[in-house]
Amino acid sequence: MTRIGGTWQNWGRSAQVRPLRVERPRSPEGVQRAVTAALAHGLSIKAVGAGHSFTGIAIAPGVLLELDDMQGLVAADQQSGRVTLLAGTRLHRIPALLAPYGLAMENLGDIDRQSIAGAVSTGTHGTGSGFGGLATQVVGVTLVTASGDFLRVDENNSPELLPAVSLGLGALGIIVEITLQCVPAYALSAVDEPAPLADVLATLDDRVASSDHFEFYWFPHTEVALTKRQTRMPESTRRQPLPVVGRWIDETLLSNGVYRVVCAGAQLVPAITPPFNRLAVTLTGDRQYVDRSHRVLTQSRTVRFREMEYALPAENVIPAFRAVKELIEQRGWRIEFPIEVRFAAEDDRWLSTAHGRATGYIAVHRYWRADPTAYFEAVEQIMLEHAGRPHWGKLHTLDAAQLRDRYPRFDDFVALRDRLDPERRFANRYLDRVLGE
Repeated sequence: MTRIGGTWQNWGRSAQVRPLRVERPRSPEGVQRAVTAALAHGLSIKAVGAGHSFTGIAIAPGVLLELDDMQGLVAADQQSGRVTLLAGTRLHRIPALLAPYGLAMENLGDIDRQSIAGAVSTGTHGTGSGFGGLATQVVGVTLVTASGDFLRVDENNSPELLPAVSLGLGALGIIVEITLQCVPAYALSAVDEPAPLADVLATLDDRVASSDHFEFYWFPHTEVALTKRQTRMPESTRRQPLPVVGRWIDETLLSNGVYRVVCAGAQLVPAITPPFNRLAVTLTGDRQYVDRSHRVLTQSRTVRFREMEYALPAENVIPAFRAVKELIEQRGWRIEFPIEVRFAAEDDRWLSTAHGRATGYIAVHRYWRADPTAYFEAVEQIMLEHAGRPHWGKLHTLDAAQLRDRYPRFDDFVALRDRLDPERRFANRYLDRVLGE
């Protein structure tokens, strides 16, 4: 997230706004006062996290609440494994907060710059067919509603609302605290290795089932998949982390530094993309290590990009992937970013992309200075033909009429929104499009 003068813009530079007012509350009560004041002046109000959504979901044309000063641990219970965090807490700070209690988050996505409230509200997920997205770890939420009141939702207070408010798109109120169900701290044994793409697709189901966490990347213009598989180990397992110098060369120099130069150069000379992609798969993705869970699940990404990701029934991943590969070849596009394929367990969150079905994800990216429109729209059509649901925080073109058919609890969510925010004080153009006005 960046603010230049009076303008807020997201990390991917795909959305920006000049809000009428910016406030930085330091407590839940400060959020409540800001909401009450906005209501009194007839203004809309929204909270922003780290700005890592590519859609306009966080756009706040009225009052923008920056929750950077609302970070940290509110409470922790080592015995139950439950911890309560302030909504603005960044994911990368959470491991250190949990360490004294011997706890860890059950799963993480591959980027940890987001705020916890932003991450769960947009459906952020990691990979692993036995694990749900981050919102499935939420067992309690406190938010400020459009009436200016605190609403607590957990197993003892309106528990029927938890599947809605734990992944609420920012449409139901301003989240101020989140309670997570954590697990005992654990290590991960990781193997990153290239493999022939044809072999990976032919054995994909077995690969997914035999690893706690499995994903693969495919650089267009190659026939190699960069696979990543991880096995959960006791926290006491002897760690064998990546060498500091080797990790710096792989992740900082090659994956970010050199890659940034190549992406920029490809805007002027697209022909350099295929040979670089072929070189990339020979220089990266071949390593074994054991480390703390968060150090394995997350990675540093400093090359700015834009992304679209669709969630598919797990059985549709291979045909959809093959169709995207064929599309790129037919169109003769030079695509500089890899396609990422991940997996998640089905869950009960009303607006979760994995609601009610075992799920696979296909994500496509473009360098932020490249126009992604033609590529993303063509890929989106393939995803829709394979029963896809778009990630709420990543670029897509669907509206409420199209989304209603894809979510069994869509109308229930809209009805709850009507009850909690009848005047749409937490709305913006994106929410109007995907939920209706």
